[in-house]
Amino acid sequence: MTNAADIRIPDNLLPGDGRFGSGPSKVRPEAATALADMTQSLLGTSHRQKPVRKMVGELRSGLANLFSLPDGYEVVLGNGGTTVFWDALIFGLIERKSQHLSFGEFSAKFATAVDQAPFLEPPHVIKSDTGTHPHVEASADIDLYALTHNETSTGVAMEVTRPSDATGLIAVDATSAAGGLRVDPTQFDCYYFAPQKGMASDGGLWLALMSPKALERVEQIKASGRWIPTSIDIATAVENSRLDQTYNTPALATIFLALHQVNWVNTNGGLEWAASRCDRSSEILYSWAERSSYASPYVAKPDERSHVVGTIDLEPTVDAGQVSVALRANGIVDIDGYRKLGRNQIRIAMFPAIEPDDIDALTNCVDYVVETLS
Repeated sequence: MTNAADIRIPDNLLPGDGRFGSGPSKVRPEAATALADMTQSLLGTSHRQKPVRKMVGELRSGLANLFSLPDGYEVVLGNGGTTVFWDALIFGLIERKSQHLSFGEFSAKFATAVDQAPFLEPPHVIKSDTGTHPHVEASADIDLYALTHNETSTGVAMEVTRPSDATGLIAVDATSAAGGLRVDPTQFDCYYFAPQKGMASDGGLWLALMSPKALERVEQIKASGRWIPTSIDIATAVENSRLDQTYNTPALATIFLALHQVNWVNTNGGLEWAASRCDRSSEILYSWAERSSYASPYVAKPDERSHVVGTIDLEPTVDAGQVSVALRANGIVDIDGYRKLGRNQIRIAMFPAIEPDDIDALTNCVDYVVETLS
């Protein structure tokens, strides 16, 4: 029997870059080189001083440009990533009762966190089977609808749409969607994400695109007297963001890499250009799986298949774990399925920083490994 770790894939089949992880994501080599050039002028300097504040300001304006934010929308940022921002939302944006669309690990986590908040009513949670997504049910007693643009664990994407009869705020977890999937900012009030996926950076930061209605809600809750820990107080984050800084010390490398990615995308054509790259990658991946004798797309409905995180089921006769071992031995990393989903599956990131040609090369490498293992 062939040992998976001993398989050597021919050099002519290998991708130019073997990083396909769904987070942390591939950081473009050009961005890493640019960061290295900034070691003496940026890293180790105060985040309150002009060079860093200038960088934060450029990131905020770059994101506003990337997402074509309407007048009155603001880019707000703070430390801690999406998980921390869920706590910030619980304290600072949900007034009384929220509704959650739960269709994977991460959308479910936010709903669970809200359910544990003693000062909020139990949330209305709408679930669907993994591999699908549910739909909003508008109700007069809901003041915030919690959506997920792209469920990283399952590879399901949903269109961000504001229901015509919903009066509550629309808050969207976009951590694996931002910068790679199209979105209309008029359809959301808070579109939030961490930069270690589509933004091709590191983690430890949250970014939120907030509408005037969302900013007003933050002020109303703050004025109501609700106790909010300062480190997750969205009002404090707004105040500091307007000064192009964060409340406490951020990771400067994370901000730099995110800005480098945003500038790269904006220079090449903006969100439409980036989304088109992801379209090409996903067409390559799903077409390969549909033609394959041993692989198939996990998400049944084509219009719900993510164009930034693809999940591919393998036949029981093909051990996804052994395929992953063989690929890793050849420098192709992080294609394992999401562990809690428990499927014989590979999961492929197709973020804008990943070359579509590398997705094509990956499929050829998987075919080579499977044939060699059989």
